[in-house]
Amino acid sequence: MGPIELLHMSVFSQSFSPCGRFLAVGNNYGEIALFSLSAALSPEATDLSQKPVLTFTAHEGPVFSLLSTDSQLLSAGNGEISAWNWCELIKRNTKAVWTRRPNYKTSLEIPEINAMVLSPKDNSLIVGGGDNNIHIMDLESGIFKLVLQGHSDYIHCLTVREREGEILSGGEDGAVRIWDSRTAQSVHCIEVHKYQECARPQLGRWISCLTTDSDWMLCGGGPTLSLWHLRSMSPTSVFPIAGCQRQAMFYQDLILSVGEGPYLYHCLLGGQIKAQIPCTSPSLNTLALNVHPSEPRVMTLGGSSDHIDVFTNLSYRAFSLSF
Repeated sequence: MGPIELLHMSVFSQSFSPCGRFLAVGNNYGEIALFSLSAALSPEATDLSQKPVLTFTAHEGPVFSLLSTDSQLLSAGNGEISAWNWCELIKRNTKAVWTRRPNYKTSLEIPEINAMVLSPKDNSLIVGGGDNNIHIMDLESGIFKLVLQGHSDYIHCLTVREREGEILSGGEDGAVRIWDSRTAQSVHCIEVHKYQECARPQLGRWISCLTTDSDWMLCGGGPTLSLWHLRSMSPTSVFPIAGCQRQAMFYQDLILSVGEGPYLYHCLLGGQIKAQIPCTSPSLNTLALNVHPSEPRVMTLGGSSDHIDVFTNLSYRAFSLSF
């Protein structure tokens, strides 16, 4: 890859291997790179340890979403999902096990897939993207068994409340929809931009990040990042971060968030920003935490550059991996 391509690279997605020793990273050129975290974190690490052990082209368009099951890496490109066995990737074998397309209305339509999430309870894969619909695939049979319709514009983000049997989706239309996965019906629709404390009409209404933890939901995008109580369906805290946030997560008693601008934000549940940590990329798209019990706890961040920042301590960047 030439210097021009590297200059314009964006990292959109990442996923840790089931063993916790490798990190897969997807970029805007349809490539997936595999990094050995164990090599990069070892005391004997060299500059070469921060380079991929494998890079291959997975899709024609950007790899907007990556996730891992207990044995496979799943990646989403333009209108398709592919699976690789982790044990084969580690041996540098890049042959996909399968590639599937959701049931789109026409064969001409190639909507991008922006988000994927697993529902372990019924072993299904939930995907959302450019056709405004959520498609649910049974991982055992590979069959798309359900379509959830309700968004009026494309879907950016998805999350699952396993215990409640609910799927949550956020879209360009400004809605967070809560779906009953058993009936495939939308049971609630929260239009975040209609709440004065969250609204930022100058930036838009779209929802680009969404996550839940028991009865709590975090969401943001055009509207300010905010914490909601799902029983009362109301915002309890609003975080004063200027840029549109693209990914947020609950971590112990903190909220971690990234988006426009070169910072990782640590926020307190009450709405205060506790810290903003400088990162390498001018803008950030993805934040991942390796919680494998037998591996060191690391957090990795990627965005509008060919670098992936690695944090071994949440307060500062330890080093960067790069394509």
